[in-house]
Formats: sequence, structure tokens, C-alpha cells
Amino acid sequence: MAGGAQSLSTLLARANIDDHEEILRACNASLKQSKKDLGTLHAKVVALLKLERYEDALNVLEDGGDMLKDEAQLERSYALYRTGQLAEAEEIAKGIDDDRGARHLEAQALYRLENFESSALLYRKLAKTHSAIDNEENDIRINCGATEAQLEWNLCNAFDDLTEAEKTAELLPIRVQQLYVLIRLGKSEDAAKLASQLSPNDITDASTHQIAQNNLVSAPVDIKNPYLPHRVLNATTPIPKSDKLFTYQSDRMTENKLVLDLLISKYGGVTKSTAMAITENPSPTISSHLNTVSVLNAAAHAQCQLGKIGIKHMLPLLEKRPLDVGLAMVVIQLYVLTNNHGSAATVLESLLKHLQASTSPNDQDVRFAPGLVATVVSLYTLQGRKRQIKTELAKAATYWRHKSKPPKSLLQAAGLALLDSSRPDDQASARDIFTTLCQEDRGSKIATAGYVAAHAFSSTSVTGEADILTPIARLIADIDVSALEEAGVLQPNFGADAALAATRKRALDEKPKPAKKRLRKSRLPKDYDPNKTPDPERWLPLRERSSYRPKGKKGRQKVAALTQGGMEKAGDAITGSSGKSGEGVIKAAGSGGGGKAKGKKKSKK
Repeated sequence: MAGGAQSLSTLLARANIDDHEEILRACNASLKQSKKDLGTLHAKVVALLKLERYEDALNVLEDGGDMLKDEAQLERSYALYRTGQLAEAEEIAKGIDDDRGARHLEAQALYRLENFESSALLYRKLAKTHSAIDNEENDIRINCGATEAQLEWNLCNAFDDLTEAEKTAELLPIRVQQLYVLIRLGKSEDAAKLASQLSPNDITDASTHQIAQNNLVSAPVDIKNPYLPHRVLNATTPIPKSDKLFTYQSDRMTENKLVLDLLISKYGGVTKSTAMAITENPSPTISSHLNTVSVLNAAAHAQCQLGKIGIKHMLPLLEKRPLDVGLAMVVIQLYVLTNNHGSAATVLESLLKHLQASTSPNDQDVRFAPGLVATVVSLYTLQGRKRQIKTELAKAATYWRHKSKPPKSLLQAAGLALLDSSRPDDQASARDIFTTLCQEDRGSKIATAGYVAAHAFSSTSVTGEADILTPIARLIADIDVSALEEAGVLQPNFGADAALAATRKRALDEKPKPAKKRLRKSRLPKDYDPNKTPDPERWLPLRERSSYRPKGKKGRQKVAALTQGGMEKAGDAITGSSGKSGEGVIKAAGSGGGGKAKGKKKSKK
């Protein structure tokens, strides 16, 4: 039983499963057979943390004993932190050596304990060391800003020689910046609470007052009446030239004002003001502000309508401004929202084609901008166009490798994509890319691993570069191959694959069979007799057939009177229908009209 539990814990540790409920059920089933298996208990704790069941995770850790607590120290510290037991969480995290995650957890616990100086010190140390975790640098920078703001706050409160009014005046700008940090961190409730406590009218500095108004308007609250923030933001006191805002500050305020203009349906004013900015700064550009202005211009033309109606208004603008990156991006986004990925890719390919045709070096920088390349790759991924993805990444990597400061993330993505190719030229490009990355950053494990993988099939020795990577023996030390096979690891069936390939080959070699002709249904009458000769007059109308016999005396007389052009029999023409001589002779009608037909009796007078 212990072997089965061990194999389960090993599989769970190596599996890539997003359904944590399924993992939890598997752990519970295994623990019924072996209640003290540390690996399975550890996996259960992780699953509970992923499901945000922190109290249950602590209960499992307590029931598991000291050995489980020692093995899952980081998980226990995190569970204590999330349940509000900050001091214990900080103490446990502090005792974990050589673990970057533990340092993050310790710094955050210290921040919540209002030990801002120690928290800031830890974040500074983390910022000095390199990590391969995505977006960690941005998180550290934001958390450092929050701790520094708290330190300045406490510093102001600590000055005993300041009056309460002076302390308030000093703390107001700090609170304004703290509100900005909370908004950027996504802490909506804390930001709304702090915004309700701020009073910008108490700020005498014009620029700080305007920044405070902007941050209050930007706070994540439900705007039921957009006219109120519009009036607040446009009623601020003009800033003197001596107290001029920075460009990044004034740009954000301009964008916020334009957004509020759109919310109150001032489409004409937004169109006019943004058109001036677009004319003064011709496309293409990768400027965030100018592309945002272009997006707002498109929204004003479409009157903030989405879907096909919005696209209909924006496509004529795109024909006039084919190099406008911001406009192209908003059209692409609208196409994606309507699940029209093909049209979105067509618009983007048209933009890239225009940029490629330009001879300006700046336009080429825009053409291969990492964000634009990432958009292309995302659209091609949705369409399953793997070959085009590799081609696009290879072109971008070739362009940036000759620049002084190439974007590392783009080169890494291009190298990894080309490594997956079996073509020799792609493998050579991957080797060149990872060679460049290794030369720029010798300590990067991603670059080194890519370099080793790219040279795996070449004659170049990579023994020295591979030394900084985790040894393979350590990676597979706890893997039991026999246990994996007994647990049901899928083995490749080469015989079935060969049979399937042969079947496909035969299907391709066989000549296509001619399509079967579709037989029409018979339209013959039900009483049709093939031995009976059809009536030759069947195509004539019923009244014109020789076999037609009208019903009744009047019908027959009417038919006789309507006969035109018919040939009479010779005997009838001479003797009449009775066949007697002298009767029924036809005479020409006289001009006077007084003649009477012979053979008729005179009427009595």
C-alpha cells in the first residue's frame, strides 16, 4: 500500500493538472489506504491552498505532525498569513533559507505588521537579485513604492515639532500617492476607503491638487453620474508654468478627460481634439499616449459602439490612416470580440505590410515591436498557424539581434519556438539567438538552458555552460520508473502508429472514385402501361383533341358554331347532312337580306 501511495504522490508532484478538486479527491482516496504518507499529505495541503481553503490546510498540517510541518514550511507560513496569523507566518518564513518565495512572504507579512522599514529592506534585496519569475520585477517595484510611502507617512507623524495642521499638509501629498499605489495594486476596497478620506481642497499646491483630483476620479468606484467627475476634473485651477507637470502625468490627465467626455457623449469635441493630436504626430508610433489618443478618436467616430456597427465606422478611418497602430489595434480587438479571428489577422497583416514597405528605421522598430509581434503570434495561435508563428518570430529575432538593446523576452520566445522545429535553418537560428542571450546575461538559466538545447545535436561542446544548470540526476532522483509503469503510464504503441500511417498512405495512393450520378425520381403516372401506345394528341388542350365530345345539346351546337377553318366532307357540302338531293343547298346571301332559306314552311298569318 505504501508503494502505491508513494507513486501517487510522485505523480501528483509531476502532473500538470489545473483541476485541484480532482487532485484533492485523488489524495483523499489514497490516504484511505495510507493515512501517514507525507507526499500525499503535502499534495493535499497544496491543493487546499489552491482552492483557498486555508483553514482546512492548517488542519491537515496539524494532523500530519511535525514531519509534515517541517516538509511544508512555506505552505504553512502562507496559510497562516492568509488566515491573519501574521506574526507566526513571518517567523516561519524567516526561518526558511535560500527560498525567494519565502522572502516575498516574509516581506509582505512585515508590511501587514506595519514593520515597513524591515519590509522595504527585504524588497530592496530582492530587487538587486535576478529572478526568472514573470512580472516579479514589476511587483517588487510596486511593493517597494508602497513601503516607501508608508515610511514617509510614519516619518511625518513622528515629527513632534510639527503642528497637526502642518502634519496634515505634509501627509496629504503622501496620501495622494498612496491612493495611486492602491489603484495600481488593484486593491479596490482600500483605494475607495482612502479616497473617501481625502480632501483635495486642503492642498494648496496647484499641481498636487490637480493630481489629487485625477486620482480621486480614477479610483475604482461605480460612476452613476459621469457629469460629476467630469465637472470636478475640468474645474481644477490652472497650473502655473513654474509648477509644470511631468509629461507622463499630463498625458494621463488628458486621457482621463477625454474618457469622461466620451461618457457624457461629447463625441464631436473628442473627435476634433484628438484629430489635432494625430495630425501633429504622424503615425506610425509605439507611444502609449499617442496610440491611446488614436483609440479614443476611433471611439468618438463610432460613438462608443462595439461589434459590427463600431467596425463599420472605423474601417473608413483605417483606410485613410493605414499606419495608425492604435486604430488598427482597436479594430482588431473588435473583430476578436466578435470571434472573427480571420478578419483580425487580415487587418494586422495589412498593417505589417505597410510598415514593412517603409524605408524609415523608426518604422521598422514599430514593425518588430515586441507588443505587435506578440499580437501577431496570439492571432496565429488562435488559428493554429504554427509555421507562420515560427516565421514571424524568426524575422523579429533576426532584426533585433543586430540592435544594441534587443528585447530579451522576444528573443527567448523566438528561440524556444525555433527549437521545436525540425528544419536545420530554424535550429541554426535558435543557436544564434541563445548564443546572443548567453553573451549578454551569463547568469540567466533560461538562456543557458536554451543554449545547451540548441547545441545538443551539434558538435559544439557545452559542458561549461551546462554546469550552472540543475543536474539531471537531481531532477530525476525521486522518479521510480517501475512505479510509473505500474501506475499506468501511457506507452507509445509503435505498431498501431505504423498501421495508421500505412492506412493513410493507402488512402492517398488510391485513385479517387468517380462520383455517383444522382437518379431522378420517375414522374410517370401510376396507371402507366408501357405496352400501350401513347395518345399522339396528349400534348394538345382537351378541347382541341379529336376525341373531345361536349356534354349536352347546347354544348354541341356551340362547338359547331365556333368551328373555324374546318374542312367539310364532299357529300355534305353538296347534299347536306341528310344526304337528300335538293335539300340543304347553300346559296349566296343577297344584298337586300330579304331572301329566305328554301325548304322552310311559311308561318300562318
